[in-house]
Amino acid sequence: MTAATATAVRPSSSRRRLLRTRLTLIYGGLFLVAGVVLLGATYALFQQQMRGSGTKVLAQRVESNGNVTTTTSLGRQTSSPDGSDTLITGADAERWLRDQQNQLRRAATRSLLVQGGIALGVVGGAAAGFGWLVAGRVLAPLHRVTDTARRIAAAPAADRGLHERIALRGPHDEVKELADAFDTMVERLDRSFDGQRRFIANASHELRTPLTVGRALVEVAMHRRSASEDVKQLGDDLLKINLRHERLISGLLLLAGSEKEITARRPVDLADVVTHVVGQTAPEAKRAGIVVHESATEAPTSGDALLLERLVHNLVENGVRHNIGDGGEVWVASRARDDSLVEIEVSNTGPAVASYEVPSLFEPFHRMATERLITAKGAGLGLSIVRSVAEAHGGAARAEARDGGGLVVTVTLPAAPDRDPPDQA
Repeated sequence: MTAATATAVRPSSSRRRLLRTRLTLIYGGLFLVAGVVLLGATYALFQQQMRGSGTKVLAQRVESNGNVTTTTSLGRQTSSPDGSDTLITGADAERWLRDQQNQLRRAATRSLLVQGGIALGVVGGAAAGFGWLVAGRVLAPLHRVTDTARRIAAAPAADRGLHERIALRGPHDEVKELADAFDTMVERLDRSFDGQRRFIANASHELRTPLTVGRALVEVAMHRRSASEDVKQLGDDLLKINLRHERLISGLLLLAGSEKEITARRPVDLADVVTHVVGQTAPEAKRAGIVVHESATEAPTSGDALLLERLVHNLVENGVRHNIGDGGEVWVASRARDDSLVEIEVSNTGPAVASYEVPSLFEPFHRMATERLITAKGAGLGLSIVRSVAEAHGGAARAEARDGGGLVVTVTLPAAPDRDPPDQA
């Protein structure tokens, strides 16, 4: 994954807070459910208390014919307009008591629901805010793990960024275990990539010496005066095999070096690189009977000039070698796609390529089915190096089968930023 792709798929802050929002809603929801249950229980107890209240017995002294008589009755004593007291008894007293109980119940219920609901809302909001703060504090280490993993995944080369560690400090909980496990995994990957690079570099350097010595011995034996024609023919075959092995080792060294981070970038115009490479490969193309068409327009980028030259050289060399021979053609073009991208396109005539085989052409040591011999034209590293160099410069390489046979390879690279302001250009 390139840095541009990683930036494009970077989630927004609202999506990153999704888990925090869910935890907050869970906290707030649980509190609201508990509050509603509590409010319902309080209301039920209140209703039970109101239903359990008995009928009041009113004792009233009634004066009749001058004698004092005590009357026990169900009723209510009210004042008449003339100031005298009136005793309500019977059905009227029962009706009045029921009205009073209903009014009291309605007032108490309204007070309980309104004031209790307001209190529940205030407390629920406070609980939700507190839950939001707690969730943010709990999820902060997870955000750190996610950011570190995203920076490592956004590296254009496979081994860039593997030196980073989370190194989370804090209590030994589940989040710290996750961070420690991630650090252990990244450390093992870093050691694996580093060991692989060292092995390729060391093995390639160690193999170069015996191949150079062997080539020198074969050349000495071939140029002896007493050398027969059979010895000269054998020496010529050995030199071809030796040359192929030297190319293989050089390709391995370049592949190992192209995966490293590009630290020093310089302005490079791909048009100059294309013109230079076409001139270099012209003798080989002429011997093979291939016509190379050049269309080099200005395509400024930045990076390592030697690696970019190797990228274009591999593309042109691949187009020349995997062609139909006499009458074959190769088209090489460089251009600026827009203000942010430049590209190189190399297409060639040649045998038909199945569409399902195109993606595997960028794998190391992959050759077409008809080229899996020791006498094959290449080592199977050309397009692998092209893709590795392109990704090290923040670009990408893609290929597609050409109509009528052959291949079309397109490499896209970031354009160089303008060094001069528009008014000074």
